[in-house]
Amino acid sequence: MRRIGLAVILALSFSLFMPLVGKAQQAEKTARIGYLEIDISPGDSGLQAFLHQLREFGYVEGRNLLIEYRDAKRRPERFSALAAELVALNVDVIVAGGGTLGALAAKQATGTIPIVFPLVGDPVEEGLVNSLARPGGNLTGSSLLAQTVEKLLELLKQAAPGIRRVALLLKPDASPPRTVLDYINTAKRAAQALGLRLQVVEARHPEDFDLAFSDMSKAHAEALVVLATPVFGTASRRLADLAIKHQLPTIFSLREFVIVGGLMSYGPSRAELFRRAAVYVDKILKGAKPADLPVEQPTKFELVINLKTAKALGLTIPQSLLVRADEIIQ
Repeated sequence: MRRIGLAVILALSFSLFMPLVGKAQQAEKTARIGYLEIDISPGDSGLQAFLHQLREFGYVEGRNLLIEYRDAKRRPERFSALAAELVALNVDVIVAGGGTLGALAAKQATGTIPIVFPLVGDPVEEGLVNSLARPGGNLTGSSLLAQTVEKLLELLKQAAPGIRRVALLLKPDASPPRTVLDYINTAKRAAQALGLRLQVVEARHPEDFDLAFSDMSKAHAEALVVLATPVFGTASRRLADLAIKHQLPTIFSLREFVIVGGLMSYGPSRAELFRRAAVYVDKILKGAKPADLPVEQPTKFELVINLKTAKALGLTIPQSLLVRADEIIQ
């Protein structure tokens, strides 16, 4: 009887102990994230915000988090191969940076692994999701549909009231042709409403910048609007320097261009977009499906002005614009 009683006690103890072990093992399960980008640098505001938010959720690299970084090294044509590597590693979720090109490469590589894109233009038109409210597949993230070229032109005109000819620099293959055409037509209407003549200039790679600025000079452009893409972002300082060299007041859609010498920017915070990507990654790791997570659109836009660059351009920024700025770089 004593032996039977002892056996029963041991069995009960074991049955009570095992669920605790299982929970502990589950809590210590390592999350595996694939991080795909056009250019990865330790000081990148997007990456830093992404990692910070993950730490806020309790994910720590080397303890319960493993991130497989894949850097295209400023060559978007490498996205497909790098995305395939992440799929082969069977990561839990892929963060597809690099704009539309990175997201498309990830989608082509897998139809099952969840994918979060921090920033793309029009994810519906670009074939990434079925709709913003109900993505319907294995992708979700943030869209820059709210980014308006009209606002960029309006602010540029306020900063340099005397301008009459404005160039619009864009990467034509960064989005589907219809999306690019929509941007151009919208810009033309906005320019006309402001009394401006618009010149559309294309650059597929940073190597095309010199020719693009040469074309602007020949057309007597007096100012410039740059529609940001990850590829342009890899050469942000060069773009800023060329704008100063050609004496072109320039507005960008991301703050990062102004930090390295651009005149001004208006658009969503890159850091905030990547922080939101981390929020979606956490939800997915906890069981949420991308198909049920609506594609978000930025709600806060920031105006950043570089007064040092304004001085180099011989430009006096109106006080009415300065008081609206979220950040002024002296």
